[in-house]
Amino acid sequence: QVQVVESGGALVQAGGSLRLSCTVSGLTFDDYAMGWFRQAPGEEREGVSYISINSRNTWYADSVKGRFTISRDNAKNTLYLQMISLKPEDTAMYYCAAARSAGVNYTPHRLNEYNYWGQGTQVTVSS
Repeated sequence: QVQVVESGGALVQAGGSLRLSCTVSGLTFDDYAMGWFRQAPGEEREGVSYISINSRNTWYADSVKGRFTISRDNAKNTLYLQMISLKPEDTAMYYCAAARSAGVNYTPHRLNEYNYWGQGTQVTVSS
């Protein structure tokens, strides 16, 4: 059974930092590209950042470029999202997802490419 478990969400002040983690079990982690998504109340789920199997390719939403860094440790079956200079508009539930990838350099951009999702971790940024 595949499990995707996020952690690290918290309440922080604007300008603060957080590191989210996502641990995956029940699948071969290095067969999967990974992504972080977020969803604020009343909003659609949006892509935040994606990373290829070999970590050579990454993608960031314009709203987080220069502030967020995605990384993965294939030996630990873990995905990370380092977030700095947090803003109130970053407040959302953050989700980790895994996409069975056609290639080690591929970064899936569409939600329906992702096969497995976690339950989310809440990030709240106060002003």
